Amino acid sequence: MSLYVPGLSRRTLLATAAGSVLWPAAARALGVASTIRIHDHTSHTRLVVELSENIEFSIFSLADPYRIVADLPELDWTMEGSAQAAPTGVVKAVRYGLFQPGRARIVVDLVDPAGLKNAFVLPATGETPHRFVMDLEKTSREKFLASAGPQHRVGALAATAGKPVPAKAVVEPPARDAKKLIVIDPGHGGVDPGAIGLSGIYEKTLTLAAAKQLKGRLEATGRYRVKLTRERDISLELAERREVARTAAADLFISLHADSMGNKTVRGLSVYTLSEKASDREAEELAEQENSADSIIGVDLSHESQEVRHILVDLAQRESMNLATKLADRLIGELKREATLLRNGHRFARFAVLKSPDVPSVLIEMGYLSNREDEKALKTEAYRGKLMAAVVRGVDTHFGGVQSARKG
Repeated sequence: MSLYVPGLSRRTLLATAAGSVLWPAAARALGVASTIRIHDHTSHTRLVVELSENIEFSIFSLADPYRIVADLPELDWTMEGSAQAAPTGVVKAVRYGLFQPGRARIVVDLVDPAGLKNAFVLPATGETPHRFVMDLEKTSREKFLASAGPQHRVGALAATAGKPVPAKAVVEPPARDAKKLIVIDPGHGGVDPGAIGLSGIYEKTLTLAAAKQLKGRLEATGRYRVKLTRERDISLELAERREVARTAAADLFISLHADSMGNKTVRGLSVYTLSEKASDREAEELAEQENSADSIIGVDLSHESQEVRHILVDLAQRESMNLATKLADRLIGELKREATLLRNGHRFARFAVLKSPDVPSVLIEMGYLSNREDEKALKTEAYRGKLMAAVVRGVDTHFGGVQSARKG
């Protein structure tokens, strides 16, 4: 563990294991995945993925909730339609997408505990493409738990897929620039689609589009440097999203989302900041839903270590939360000119993605994809542009550049 103290600021209150994730170099997709089929054969449930090329793979299981996870080389996914499969046999739902550069992932949610009976790749024959096949059969909870976890991977990629991504210890603070650094986090991605709109559009698609618009507008002012936590459709753990901002010593962290709920009449935008006590039941439920994202993408959190010492985190986080609250109020002041806001537009919840102890962090829920008007608006570049312009004005006000913001 390497530690640093960069100066007399809120970061001096931290002594952290400040590791920045170094992703492997992006690999070209090995082939194309064109179709996923699921069949219930009574004795077992078969999942078949049609591929343009032969592949290697590794498979492991995770409990609570029960999941089977298959890691494959990077693929282009050409399937259309919902990422959620209709329940079939032991399968409740299936998600797929890019998990890391060079690695694709399929996450199979299970109705009940199920074990891997067979897994193999069938070679192409005639007009039939290569097929990756998994056969799943019911098992007991005891047997499932006994074989669960990445340490029990099976398959040709088992020797490498389970190794941790190398980390680079931060031994000195990054060089500072006169421009403020803003990290923008497009919510969800890869195997985690987020909310699914009435028209079938994914939250992950809208958040990435909005993030790129916000990045462009912030950079166009000439006052900011901007970094995205993801620039394509890829899965990221919540801690990785925070760590992008912390490693870069960001001045602000802005996470973009677009939720969904059962009541389709509810619409409106809101801005969240961190609080151990949610402002209302809806905020608490939303935070719990978002915090489950690591389970959705098939991450084993059972051995997660303590990130920083509690006392120092509390001291540093108090100042960051105060700054985030001021930013949220300024964002609300600008956004209400462009969009319908929820009642009590500034809300508080225990979002894991907002828990950076030394970076003021906010989460903007741009609207509800379960509401026809909100979804229709968010699908248009012009409406997202209006929202992101308001965010830029709010950020300018936060840093004291009110006049230049109005002119820009």
